[in-house]
Amino acid sequence: MKKLALTACVISLAVMGITAACNGENEKNVEVATTKQPEISVIAREAGSGTRDAFTELVGTLIKQDGKKKDNTAKDAITIDGTQGVMSAVAGNEYAIGYISLGSMNGSVKALSIDGFAPTKENIKSAKYPIARPFNIATKGKMNDAVKDFVNFILSADGQAVIEGNGYIRVSDGKKFQAQKLKGKIVIAGSSSVSPVMEKLKEAYTALNPEMEIEIQTNDSSSGMLAAKEGTCDIGMASRNLKPNELEVLTSQTIAQDGIAVIVNKQNQVSNIALSRLRDVYTGLIRKWKDVK
Repeated sequence: MKKLALTACVISLAVMGITAACNGENEKNVEVATTKQPEISVIAREAGSGTRDAFTELVGTLIKQDGKKKDNTAKDAITIDGTQGVMSAVAGNEYAIGYISLGSMNGSVKALSIDGFAPTKENIKSAKYPIARPFNIATKGKMNDAVKDFVNFILSADGQAVIEGNGYIRVSDGKKFQAQKLKGKIVIAGSSSVSPVMEKLKEAYTALNPEMEIEIQTNDSSSGMLAAKEGTCDIGMASRNLKPNELEVLTSQTIAQDGIAVIVNKQNQVSNIALSRLRDVYTGLIRKWKDVK
């Protein structure tokens, strides 16, 4: 019995030793895991997004290959639909980076400076901030009276004041708008970046023309241009320049200028990024935040 007890004791001690050794190894692994530099979570917009089209072209991730344009965004980038979706994803991920319309910025995320220039109206107007694009609307054929009146409102002093008051850059001084008191319905479709300011324009216009109904369908720039071409909407919205095949059918009008804000989580210590390094982040050449600085 004593021999058995001794054997049991030896086995117990051996197991305790193994357990301690394993625990020590686990502690080392935990330490390595916590000190390991995390990878950047790259977030991009969906295909068809005007914001994505403009971003890839301006940042340089859109490259020419065999005479054709190719989007060279990293294959493991997380694709998210819509401006609000990107903001939510970045706000909830300490290591994320994304891009949105500057006019949609709120306090949930932080915007980076590019090459030392913050995404401000002044820096966009002076072209110091390099990632900016137009907000365009597009119509097909001759506009009816209601559509023409709404477009006139957007480009008037009143409409441009709405645009500027919501964080975008006016493109026209215009004259004061004279309401025609029209009655009818206008359907507008397209970019989720343009949609927020279009909602504000709708509110201001219908306050002057209470018998006008304006329906706004939010999707993406390419869908908006297709709807305008097919006649399923009266006005298409695009947060980019129109493509040659779209201009063959549609008439484009720039209603505002907008910056594209590169956003990170509020806990991120980085406040500035070089345009070249931003391109490397989005093509997958830079994967660690320590390499961004």
